[in-house]
Amino acid sequence: MPTFILWLLLLIFCWPLALLALVLYPLVWLILLPFRLVGIAVEGVFAFLRALIMLPARVLGGRA
Repeated sequence: MPTFILWLLLLIFCWPLALLALVLYPLVWLILLPFRLVGIAVEGVFAFLRALIMLPARVLGGRA
């Protein structure tokens, strides 16, 4: 909601810039999408490695 209000203020004060932002937002989102997918994959690998390293402690009865 605050983002929409800020965009409306930009539309009132500088409408060409607001329309440019409205058009470019989906393009920027599409460009950044692969980086988000790589981040999700890397986070999954780190979670797997952490679970693998903590496995002996969990088997021996360590804290969760």
